[in-house]
Amino acid sequence: MNTKWRGFFLLIVTATICRIVSGQSVPPPSPDRPWHFPAERKIEDKAKTLGVSRLPVDEAKVYSLDELVDFAERNNPQTRVAWEGAKARGAALHIAQSELYPALAAAVLSQVGSEEVLFGSDFYRQTVAAFGPALQVNYTMFDFGARAGRIATARAELATANFVFNDTHRKIIFQVADTYYRVLKTVGQVEADEASLQNAKTVQEAAESRLENGLATLPDVLEARSATAQAEYDLQSARGAEEIARGDLATTLGIAPTVSIRVQTLDELPAPEMHDDSVEQLLDRALHQRPDLLQQIAGVEAAEGRVREARAAYYPSVKFETTVIGQPQYGWQQQLPPAFTTGLSGAAEVRLDWIIFDGGARKNNLLKAQAIRNEAAAETQATMDEIADEVWRSYANVKTALRQREAATALLQAARQSYIAAVEAYGDGVRSLLDVTNAQRVLAQARSADVAARAAVLDALADLAFQTGDLVRAGGSKANP
Repeated sequence: MNTKWRGFFLLIVTATICRIVSGQSVPPPSPDRPWHFPAERKIEDKAKTLGVSRLPVDEAKVYSLDELVDFAERNNPQTRVAWEGAKARGAALHIAQSELYPALAAAVLSQVGSEEVLFGSDFYRQTVAAFGPALQVNYTMFDFGARAGRIATARAELATANFVFNDTHRKIIFQVADTYYRVLKTVGQVEADEASLQNAKTVQEAAESRLENGLATLPDVLEARSATAQAEYDLQSARGAEEIARGDLATTLGIAPTVSIRVQTLDELPAPEMHDDSVEQLLDRALHQRPDLLQQIAGVEAAEGRVREARAAYYPSVKFETTVIGQPQYGWQQQLPPAFTTGLSGAAEVRLDWIIFDGGARKNNLLKAQAIRNEAAAETQATMDEIADEVWRSYANVKTALRQREAATALLQAARQSYIAAVEAYGDGVRSLLDVTNAQRVLAQARSADVAARAAVLDALADLAFQTGDLVRAGGSKANP
């Protein structure tokens, strides 16, 4: 290859290498537009191949809340995340416990040495080759509690991971209940708005009929048409809220929002009642079974294990080590025939390691561990105060929701009677259309208040069970990995 073509070839190769390097490691030249790089397409193609494992949904089945909760606990990916975390902590505990046993290692050793050996007045080359298996045993006999501290920490961290797993179930159960009741509320609101729209159309038809007979004015008809349009607008808003609520429920269940799920209606559920538990009993249950609080208490125990480990660093550790080697050897020496021998060699020792001075590292490590333990204890106390406030607030919300449900029931009954009376009086010509549309508007508001109040009772009771930790107790058989 002549010099001209060789230079051209090197130029092409250099440009190609620079392009590859710049495409993979050089940042975008400016922030004003997206950056596309070679690895992007590969990652995008991989994302397209990822599949989501989903449980089948029976679109013809009407699901109850218990069935939806069971479905979410089996299908929501968050439960698997927490479950795998608990399994990892379990393996970490076994790793820490393995320090209580001796470590046995096997190796194969091989070496060749060559040197010039002085014999008399001459140097002779001597080569020795050796190889063979070896076994080594290491065992810490005593360490003043360092291993015990690490095991205690690992055991507490496993308990923490288990409580995280349980708390994940608690949160998912509440999310399912919350979104489920929101779906019921929006479905009930759609039904209420449909009834309100039908009432508005009835009033509009009556007004138009009276206008044709000369018994009503055009402003009356326009007022009726306006009420019908408002009722249609409210209905479409309610249907949009229902679609969003159903999508949120599907997402909580771990399935696509586009999947259709049939649920029970609000009228099919029995009216819930609050139990006779006092707020003190509810608070006591919360402090004994809330997984997030128990998780923090286990965290304090883990921090205490680290304090024990840091304190043990002030004391010596006693270790035992032994090595056994089976070593065949071959030797070559100038002017002499080759030689061969086998042997079994070994060594054993008991070693005492004690750090006399470390510039204050052990002291500060102990202070750090103690501070972390005290911090965890203080956070636990703060969490207890927060739980007390949350339980009290949920308890008050339940009582308020129950009273509001009673008031909404009375309001709906009174508004329905007022509307019927207004329509009849308007037909008799003793009430104006404005009175009828106002009664119809009050009835629509009363329907919405009734639906909201019934759903609020269910949601408030679910929140109280969430704050006390009763949701996990109800499904306790599933709350362990």
